[in-house]
Order: sequence, then C-alpha cells, then structure tokens
Amino acid sequence: MVMGYKRKGFIPIIIIIFIWYLGGIQKWWNAYILPSPQVVVKSTYELIVSGVLFKHIYDSFIRILLGFFITVFLAIPLGIIFGINKKIYAYFNPIFEFIRHTPPLALVPMLILWFGIGEKSKIIIIILASFFPVLLNTIKGVESCDEKLIEVGKIFNLSKKQIFLKIIIPSALPNIFVGMRLAIGYSWRAIIGAEMVAASSGLGYLILDGQQLSRSDVVVVGILFIGILGTLTDYLFSLAFRKINLWKGEFEDEGI
Repeated sequence: MVMGYKRKGFIPIIIIIFIWYLGGIQKWWNAYILPSPQVVVKSTYELIVSGVLFKHIYDSFIRILLGFFITVFLAIPLGIIFGINKKIYAYFNPIFEFIRHTPPLALVPMLILWFGIGEKSKIIIIILASFFPVLLNTIKGVESCDEKLIEVGKIFNLSKKQIFLKIIIPSALPNIFVGMRLAIGYSWRAIIGAEMVAASSGLGYLILDGQQLSRSDVVVVGILFIGILGTLTDYLFSLAFRKINLWKGEFEDEGI
C-alpha cells in the first residue's frame, strides 16, 4: 500500500514534465522565461562533464554539513537542559523567541560586516536557520516524557542518572529526530539564500550567476538540483531514523 501511495506521487510530476515538454515544442511561452526540458538536460550534461555542477554541489553540501553538526552539538544539549529545568529556560525564552522570528537572511549584511564573505558567515546562517527546530523539538521531547514511567523508575530505585539515560532520553529521541529532519531542510533553504548574496561557489551562486548571464537554463538546473538533493537528504534521514534501534524498542516513523 505504501508503494502504491509513493507511485501515485509520481503522476503529477510526469504530467508537469509532459506539459513543460509540450509547451516548449508548441512555444506556449518564451524560451528565455522557461527553457524546454531538452535545453535543461543539455545544460545539465555540460555542467556535469565540465565538473562545474559537482563543485557547486560539493561546496553547498560541505557548508550544510558543518552548520548542521554544529547545530546538533549545541541545540540538543541545550534542549535537554531547558526541558529538564524549565525555570532556566524562562530566562532565555524571550531572547530565543526574538532570534527565532528574525529571518536568518535578514542578518546577512551584519554577518558580512562582522565575519566577511568567507565561510563563517554562511555557516552561521545555516546554524541560525536549523537551530530552533532541533532545540524546540528536543525540549518538547524531554517535557513530554511520561511521568508514570519516571515514577516506575523511582520505584525500582533507579538513580537520577539512570532515569535520565534509560527513560527521559529514549522518550525524547523521536522528537529530536523530527527536529533534525526539519533542520536539514531549513539548512538547504538558508544556504541557497546566503550563497546568492555572498559567495563565489555553491548552488545558490550557480543560480545567481545564471540569472546575471541570462542563462535561464542554468537557473532551472540549479533549482532542480536543490530540490533533488533536499528530497534525497530528507529521505535518507527518514530511512535512517526508521532503522535505528532505540533503547525502548524499534522507532517507527509515524508520518514525519
């Protein structure tokens, strides 16, 4: 049934590609505005053969990985601390809410002034974009731990450390994984915007360069590969999460 559901998802894609192909042949729109699939495929081939596309993909991917792992390293411990100690979180909540509602791209001019147009500013943008999904879902996971399980742990004379490691953390892991999955998607969105503003490589730069050179086919190639890579990383995350054997049993991905 799941396979049938997934197959149905390809039907609209096939229809869109067919309309795109037919419209290009019949010249329903200007080729400059939307190049035909044949032109896009040709440009993709040229970018692959020349190695340009892989270079931009590699640069964007490395930035995302660095920013994402820094986010995980910072957000998960903080989320656990704030989830356990709500009084401490009350002090930081107003600041976090202010930062959370400030779009990371709005900070690009200041980050360039502070850190230049190098890698630091781009990685910081990724961290800002991906930090709060991980933090808030970690807090939610810790807070949603069943009090009855904790009471059972106390009845069996488990220490605070054992309750934390054997009850609270396993209970919070599904929420943490959801936050990480959301964060990787936000990372792709943020890095593309950052690269379009200040970069000399990456998929965002490729799109901007194509626009400046009036190469709409290159712009479409960049957009398509962003979507493909974003979907691929999201799929790998969901696949990994389904196969991880948690301490409290097999974690099943419930529609995330």
